[in-house]
Amino acid sequence: MRIIKAFLVLLAGVLMLSACGDRSSTNEKSTSSQKTEETVQKSDIPTLFIHGYGGTINSFGGMIQRMEKQTITKKEAIITVMPDGSLQTEGTLTDQKNNPSIQVLFSDNVNNEWNQTEWIYQVMKFLKEQGIEKVNVVGHSMGGVSSLRYLTTYGQPEDAPEIVKFVAIGSPFNDFVDTSAEQDLKNLTENGPAQESSRYTDYRAGINNLPKKLPILLIGGKLSEEAADDGTVPLSSALSIRSLLKSNGNPVSLEIFTGEKAQHSQLHENTDVDKKVANFLWKE
Repeated sequence: MRIIKAFLVLLAGVLMLSACGDRSSTNEKSTSSQKTEETVQKSDIPTLFIHGYGGTINSFGGMIQRMEKQTITKKEAIITVMPDGSLQTEGTLTDQKNNPSIQVLFSDNVNNEWNQTEWIYQVMKFLKEQGIEKVNVVGHSMGGVSSLRYLTTYGQPEDAPEIVKFVAIGSPFNDFVDTSAEQDLKNLTENGPAQESSRYTDYRAGINNLPKKLPILLIGGKLSEEAADDGTVPLSSALSIRSLLKSNGNPVSLEIFTGEKAQHSQLHENTDVDKKVANFLWKE
């Protein structure tokens, strides 16, 4: 009997310790979740998401939706730019501190970067008229190209909001020139591309217009460790602008993604890219 009683006491003690361990684990998970949520800096500064060549509402639709589920952002509006520069708007900016997102769509989604630059300016002027003083910009592919052209052309005009942060995803800043056979990435990012396209020389000519304190994140992809591109845009082109930006005084961050999910049209569907964009915009 004494042995049985001792065994029962020991068993009860083990069960109590086990229960305490479960509660401790639950508390740690809860605390970790709270810390993740608390690191997101919430403001009323809208972020413009601008698609690439041939892009549609689906281009950034998935990324914004995934971020909404994590309460990182709140999609509040869609602005569609018509070929004549007129705007069609859906939704309303609420001025709430919920990191509002705005999708910018081009009705003629295969037009050139010069017209897109003017269309971006029309969007900016409209937002300024609505009382918006600051925005972030995220561009995929040609959306990044045209956004940088806007910045190097107009800089910070008084009739447009200040751009606080800029993200370019898979953007061919040196057109489709691949310099990987002539220089490694260190040489490229420190000294610029060995061959310059006319697009790149345009940027160089207008670099002094770019606000010097504007933080910029450049994201590039390659299909494998051995690959030199994301299936469409050479990595050397996506990162080509780094040296020019640094010489202008801009803080520049680089991120390279590798594998199937780093394919050009998959970059904005890649959840790891989501995290990098969100961290850069709202957690730093």
